[in-house]
Amino acid sequence: MSSEEAMQLRIEDNHVVMDNGILQVYLSKPSGFVTRIQYNGIDNLLEAGNEKFNRGYWDVVWSKEGSTGTTGTFERIVGTSFNVIVENEEQIEISFTRMWDPSMEGKLSPLNIDKRYVMLRDSSGFYCYAIFEHQKEWPAFNIPQIRIVFKLREDKFHYMAVADNRQRFMPLPEDRSPGRGKVLVPPEAVLLADPVEPEFKGEVDDKYQYSCQNKDLKVHGWISSKSESDTGTGFWVIIPSNEFRSGGLTKQNLTSHVGPISLAMFLSAHYAGEDLVLKLSPNEPWKKVFGPTFIYLNALLDGEDPLELWEDAKDQMNEEVENWPYDFPASEDFQISSERGSVSGTLLVRDRMLSDDFIGARGAYVGLAPPGEAGSWQRECKGYQFWSIADDDGYFSIDNIRSGDYNIYAWVPGFIGDYRSNYLLTITPGCDKNISDIIFEPPRDGPTLWEIGIPDRSAAEFYVPDPNPNYINKLYIDHPDKFRQYGLWERYSELYPREDLIYTVGVSDYSKDWFFAHVTRMHVGRKMMALTKALHGKLSSILLMWRQVEPISCDWLLQVQMSLNYRLE
Repeated sequence: MSSEEAMQLRIEDNHVVMDNGILQVYLSKPSGFVTRIQYNGIDNLLEAGNEKFNRGYWDVVWSKEGSTGTTGTFERIVGTSFNVIVENEEQIEISFTRMWDPSMEGKLSPLNIDKRYVMLRDSSGFYCYAIFEHQKEWPAFNIPQIRIVFKLREDKFHYMAVADNRQRFMPLPEDRSPGRGKVLVPPEAVLLADPVEPEFKGEVDDKYQYSCQNKDLKVHGWISSKSESDTGTGFWVIIPSNEFRSGGLTKQNLTSHVGPISLAMFLSAHYAGEDLVLKLSPNEPWKKVFGPTFIYLNALLDGEDPLELWEDAKDQMNEEVENWPYDFPASEDFQISSERGSVSGTLLVRDRMLSDDFIGARGAYVGLAPPGEAGSWQRECKGYQFWSIADDDGYFSIDNIRSGDYNIYAWVPGFIGDYRSNYLLTITPGCDKNISDIIFEPPRDGPTLWEIGIPDRSAAEFYVPDPNPNYINKLYIDHPDKFRQYGLWERYSELYPREDLIYTVGVSDYSKDWFFAHVTRMHVGRKMMALTKALHGKLSSILLMWRQVEPISCDWLLQVQMSLNYRLE
């Protein structure tokens, strides 16, 4: 889709509008919330029933130095100053900044934050990025979460797509409300007891079921239902690079979920715990660019299948990946291609228990991440990471690496252990470094006598049970990601009620005889069980009401509730 209209930036008293003739994006001024997106004849793709600060926004969760756990104070990032950075025939870039000073201590996260929004000519979407900065003299503190949130129109967007095999019509937000839904553990999971659409009755809705590994999380979003006023519209979050996301390639992050809501997650402790809470120490300066991410919109032509919007979104994602790093961000903190470098080399495995010759590290994941210990890239959340997959001979090439000092890290499917270089690799603008052969020696004390499974950082080869039929998500029936079904941890006690698993080498089959996850089994008496269930029911009701008012402050109650990890029937 293209437009012959000139780019326009309209600045009003309380809002600004970026307009390229294809779409119009309204942002509050100077706070920098996205309040309206006009596209394809639709007045607003965002939920106008929400307050203006609760439609499209950046947020951060933070806590004081020394705090433990993964919770903290929830803070929508409110700009206090608006500036036009670029305004010409090809591009608009605007900035909403929030500067910190000691008078804000304890009230706001000690950060300077610059939220940027960019619109390009003839582009069916807009870009979002931000620069976060903590100065050396400011208080030490923790950051468990940074993200962008878009809340779409509830009456239009009902079909969600995360991957080719992970897409479906979704329940409505009211299906999760008291009376229609039963809160489970954790409270993000709700059993749909009396949904508006009967087809969802008996299903569990849980946003965590739609999580995705960073390496696979490049595009996700929603397709609207066709109507007289809407031929079919797609709203997509495209994340073209992993370099600014925490935890490396295998970190799982949230995507889209009932709301309808779409997220761009940059920093989170989900699935990892406190190890992935960013902790800034006393006298520690820090600055990082998150994004840009691309918010892409598309529309159907008459007679087209709505799923063509998903196929088109994937094509657009590939184009954004090909164009990375972008050349248009005006912030000097975002390094363009000429300010970056590249590295290539060959990773070989030396395992004399298998071969006297070096073995090419076929399919190895090889990357650059900030200096640390072997495997530390999995817990890294302050800097940037850059990864590639080696070919059959172990050759790898990593392009467009930001300037800085890194260790080389790697892991090889089929071999245990992590590789880390014992030297720092310094990347400078324009460098093209070819490294001599890198030798990885997997840890060994002798020959392998037996092993359970495959050392590939996945439990996919082990036994994943069918869910309790009372707690299912229909999407994951006979699905490769069956492990995402709700409540599988309770199936362990049901399948093995009296003793834990015993694996007999040479007899047992790990695809049938070894549970995919290590879980605990809780034994309680009948009286304690009754008391626990009663307490759980009370807590569920309190949590549901409280989270609607103050999502973060009730986390201590959530921790109590989650400790009551028993079977709900």
